[in-house]
Amino acid sequence: MGYPGVARIVESTVVSDRIIGVDVGGTKIAAAALEDGRLGEASLTATETHETDRFLDQLAEIVRGHGEADAVGIAVPSVVDFETGRARFSVNVPLKDVPLRQVLSERLGGCPVFVDNDATCAALAEALDDDGEPVAKVVVMITVGTGVGGGIVLDGRIFRGATGAAPELGHMIVAADLKDGAPPAPERFPHPDAIESWAAGRELDELGEQRGIGKGPKVVEAAKAGDEQAIDAIRIIGERLGVGMANVINLFDPDLIVIGGGVSTAGELLTRPAEDAARRLALPGVGTKTRIELARHGVHAGVRGAALLAAHELTAIERTR
Repeated sequence: MGYPGVARIVESTVVSDRIIGVDVGGTKIAAAALEDGRLGEASLTATETHETDRFLDQLAEIVRGHGEADAVGIAVPSVVDFETGRARFSVNVPLKDVPLRQVLSERLGGCPVFVDNDATCAALAEALDDDGEPVAKVVVMITVGTGVGGGIVLDGRIFRGATGAAPELGHMIVAADLKDGAPPAPERFPHPDAIESWAAGRELDELGEQRGIGKGPKVVEAAKAGDEQAIDAIRIIGERLGVGMANVINLFDPDLIVIGGGVSTAGELLTRPAEDAARRLALPGVGTKTRIELARHGVHAGVRGAALLAAHELTAIERTR
């Protein structure tokens, strides 16, 4: 028996259809084909963010570039109405109020398309083993890229909340001055006091440029080579992220928190200070069984999760026929 806000992920561990998964980011789009349970080589394309029609044309072109497909899964950095595939709100890509599921299916000649939040798709990939079985009861995914996203999987089921919008972990308010009451409404999102405004990739860009290193990838490269300024920049992002992780631990007492996204390529240089801060700030006695790990599928978790989601939905449709 199901329960509100939660959707079953995988009924069958065998993926026999050819599914194309697409992970849309604010700066790049990754795509790959999933066939017989194996994810093919991913393509990377700079995201067209200036105009919606050009962006939709780009998505269709990327999908067609990966050959025939029985279905397509799209992971987007947006608040998504899963039933209709409409993006209710979108921060880094031009998708607000776009019925992406319908529009993209039409541009692909009627191919079934399924759309969900990018971090939710990444969480799905990380929450299942290679046989499609849950790796833990409560899995929380935090993605750190252009923005900060979150996904939750409970006993092998995606948690989407009452309206399908949950969980927007990157928009937790973590840095507000509450001395005189609540902070004012933001002119735009993310809210300046949200974790996304403090720990996203663009914040690492800023810290790197302040130190004369360059933007995020260069900071990670320099840190791995032992540059103390770069290591400190990543430490700051990690500790900021750890504040949000402490809230996640206090809220969900999860078995597993998985860190993914482009910034996670910093590895333990990011996760160690993040975990230290999270353990220090979480309520004693909560999260005693919580493991904090890097994403097993790395930056391809979103692509794999989008494909797995589409595979399940396609199977569900076929079973009703």
